[in-house]
Amino acid sequence: QVQLVESGGGSVQAGGSLRLSCAASGAGRYCMGWIRQAPGKEREEVSTINYYGTATYTDSVKGRFTISKDNAKSTLYLQMNSLKPEDTAMYYCVAAYLCNWYSGGAYWGQGTQVTVSS
Repeated sequence: QVQLVESGGGSVQAGGSLRLSCAASGAGRYCMGWIRQAPGKEREEVSTINYYGTATYTDSVKGRFTISKDNAKSTLYLQMNSLKPEDTAMYYCVAAYLCNWYSGGAYWGQGTQVTVSS
């Protein structure tokens, strides 16, 4: 059983930074990532990282966000710098085989809210 618990969200002014954490028990060799959803918008895959540490980023966060994981602590991180108001969303930690977030075998955390004010 995989359990994902996010923390680290909050409110920050534009240009500020936040670090999201996801305590991931049982995730093992799963691909992991962060997905966000703003009110009235579709879900967006922000960043992913596979078991070997290969990362991907959506274009809008490249150069500002960094995904990482500490296998010893079973924790996933998302360092978010130079935050913009358009980064405001609920951020979900996800884990799935082959990064297939919408399969029946995917796991989602409860989400953590990030609010960036201008």
